[in-house]
Amino acid sequence: MGIEIERKFLLASDAWRDDVEKSLNMRQGYLSHDALSSVRIRVYDDHADINVKSTRDGIHRLEYEYPIPLPDAQELLSRVAHRPLIEKTRHVLHVEGHCWEIDEFEGENAGLIVAEIELDSVDEVFHRPAWLGDEISTDARYYNSNLSKLPYRYWKEDS
Repeated sequence: MGIEIERKFLLASDAWRDDVEKSLNMRQGYLSHDALSSVRIRVYDDHADINVKSTRDGIHRLEYEYPIPLPDAQELLSRVAHRPLIEKTRHVLHVEGHCWEIDEFEGENAGLIVAEIELDSVDEVFHRPAWLGDEISTDARYYNSNLSKLPYRYWKEDS
C-alpha cells in the first residue's frame, strides 16, 4: 500500500527560484474524481503515469502510481480526461535534506504557484524556508483534481 504524506504552501516570495535544480513541464487530466478517490493521467517529458489517490485524511492519503505507455496517456488526455487539463511547470529543489516541488500553473490556473513537500510521517519536522507562505494542505480548492473542476482564474478574486 502506498501512503502519501504531503504538505502544501503558497509562496511568500520568488527567492526559491535561485535554488531550482530542474524543471519539468507537465500535463495532466482526471479520468475520475469523486468523494472517495481520483484517477489521474500525467505526461512529462517522454514519460507518462496513471495515479490513483484516495481522498485526504488530514495531510495523508493512499496513493498508487504506475508508468503507462506515452501514446496511451496522450490518447487518454486527448479523448477521455475531464477539461480543463492541468498544465504546469514543476520546479525541484532541495532544502536542508528535503525535496521541495514547486508547481507553477499555466493555462486556466495561471498565476497560481504552490510548494509541496512529501514527508515520511505526519509529525516529521522540516525546515520552513523564508519563501514559504501560508499552509494550504487541507484547503481543497488547491487540490489539482479540484483545479480541473474550478480553475484558479475563476476564484482568485475571492482568495
